Amino acid sequence: MQNNALSQGRVRRARRHRECGSVVSRNLRSGSVAVITGNTTYSMAGRTVAELIESSGFDVHVHITGEANTENLNMAEEFCREVGAGMVIGVGGGTKIDLAKKAAYELDLPFVSVPTSPSHDGIASPRASIKRSGCNLSEEAAMPVAIIADTSIMVKAPYRYLAAGAADVISNETAILDWKLANRLHGEDFSTSAAALSQYAARELIEKAHLIMPGVEESVWLVMKQILASGTAMAIASSSRPASGSEHLIAHSLEMLGAGNSIHGEQCAIGSVVSMYLHGGRWEELAETYRKIRLSIRAKDYNISDITMIKALSTAHRIRPERYTILGERDLSYSAAERALEITGII
Repeated sequence: MQNNALSQGRVRRARRHRECGSVVSRNLRSGSVAVITGNTTYSMAGRTVAELIESSGFDVHVHITGEANTENLNMAEEFCREVGAGMVIGVGGGTKIDLAKKAAYELDLPFVSVPTSPSHDGIASPRASIKRSGCNLSEEAAMPVAIIADTSIMVKAPYRYLAAGAADVISNETAILDWKLANRLHGEDFSTSAAALSQYAARELIEKAHLIMPGVEESVWLVMKQILASGTAMAIASSSRPASGSEHLIAHSLEMLGAGNSIHGEQCAIGSVVSMYLHGGRWEELAETYRKIRLSIRAKDYNISDITMIKALSTAHRIRPERYTILGERDLSYSAAERALEITGII
């Protein structure tokens, strides 16, 4: 058994070596490779990625960074300039990849995504969430020229991140409804193919929610496949519309007002349930799907107060006033927001 495990480990390492080397050789324009990662993710995969690329004959420089904010973005861009980067590789679960893809976009460099956990669909999309002046903004970023996702590494991340990543994709259901609404009421451009791909990704996870389980590598593969589909839908639309509607506005509103200990995918799950209720859709199906993947939609489970949750829903439309959704163009009344949240079991 031990020899077999060692043999499988060597096979995996050889495969990663070929993949990393091939991706760099095909896409590196000139100069060195900049790897952007965090302290934890460097230990998990960043060091290995750097070693594999270096052993393939390329010059590699590693930048350890923190949260995705303006200051760290500026530092990442300056680092890439200093080392003469001809490619940027982001290694992490979310924020590090956001910083890497945004830096690559600003510097017009190829970007490679190496996720260490399937925590949200940003690991495969041309959008980055950057905190500016205390507010998380979804901004245009570089589309990955390649995504190297090692499920044997990703399955070791806490299950919470897998459930959150699945929820981020499942919440596409309300994003598509909002997009269609904006198209009907405001004539906003709508891509049938992007919407179909996005909705397919969401429905696939809804129908196979019972297969998403802790510690199962096949579960990671299932979620990652649809995360990639969701990211592709955004690339087709040249917009985050296929995967970001009222549910994401609520998530960002929570971030501003106080999200407790919740993470992005969990916030999107909460947002999608109440948004589906406002659309008059089957919100119970979404709530049951989240229950199957062991993800709570109760605000109190994340230390979010009822008042904070009500205010987040009431004012979420302010986050991106140019993006029309079911939330409308004016604040929801306190009583209407409270009632919607009580009916859906969020408060």
